[in-house]
Amino acid sequence: MTLFESNLPGLKLLFRGKVRDVYDLGSELLIVASDRLSAFDVVLPTPIPDKGKILTELSNFWFEKLSQVIPNHLTGKSFDAAPISGGWTPPLRTQAEGRTVIVRKTEPLKIEAVVRGYLAGSGWKDYQKTGVVCGISLPSGMKEAAKLPGPIFTPSTKAAQGTHDENISFEQAATIVGRKIAEQVKEVSLHLYNEASRWAEARGIILADTKFEFGLLNGKLIWIDEALTPDSSRFWPKDQYRVGTSPPSFDKQFVRDYLESIRWNKKPPAPGLPAEIAQKTAEKYREALMRLTQ
Repeated sequence: MTLFESNLPGLKLLFRGKVRDVYDLGSELLIVASDRLSAFDVVLPTPIPDKGKILTELSNFWFEKLSQVIPNHLTGKSFDAAPISGGWTPPLRTQAEGRTVIVRKTEPLKIEAVVRGYLAGSGWKDYQKTGVVCGISLPSGMKEAAKLPGPIFTPSTKAAQGTHDENISFEQAATIVGRKIAEQVKEVSLHLYNEASRWAEARGIILADTKFEFGLLNGKLIWIDEALTPDSSRFWPKDQYRVGTSPPSFDKQFVRDYLESIRWNKKPPAPGLPAEIAQKTAEKYREALMRLTQ
């Protein structure tokens, strides 16, 4: 079963994000990862089979594996602990199983913590223009997908839905969340990246860059949202990596390429996807899960 939108009676829906539906349980949240996919900041009408289950399983894997680095928002409670109207009937269980977590409610920080180990994406675009990425000067003459001298912390704004995140400097991040918190976020983010990068590379995958989100709970920094998934990270197969090219990735690149080929204007409403494009994308997500969790 694919799930485009959840409908859980008796629970207060806080919002539907690009992928996740978030319900308010008081001091906790119930999060359902749907099979929705966004491209160019627009949610597409075609779900990707089992994408939400894959994202949930992979996030839970990383949250547990890296729990010694920083506490995360997982409570360990089963989704059916949530008080739903009429109880958890088989159809409602089918909606939630494998894609739902109950988490602690935090005060999310108003920045996204991006770590880059390679020159790609918006970092590559910024470097081409200025030789600088988020206020960090890099050596001249670097090529696309080149490995950086060392991982760099490159925060961004957390944009409202339908708008784009913007790369910012560390100083700008410190102004937004406070210097002490910004320093802590930077240190933890680099630590998480280094641990995950070593694990992935041993399994034939390069972690080019990734995005973390954090919140505060009683003044303590907590890792929230998702963890090192193809939606929040750029994973490259090591055996296909070449400097000077844009390596294939374990994410929605099939979708982006298709949308570029039909010359969609990247504004809502988005076009539907052919079945083979959706299926190939699902296969890439599934391969990332299998390889990273082995």
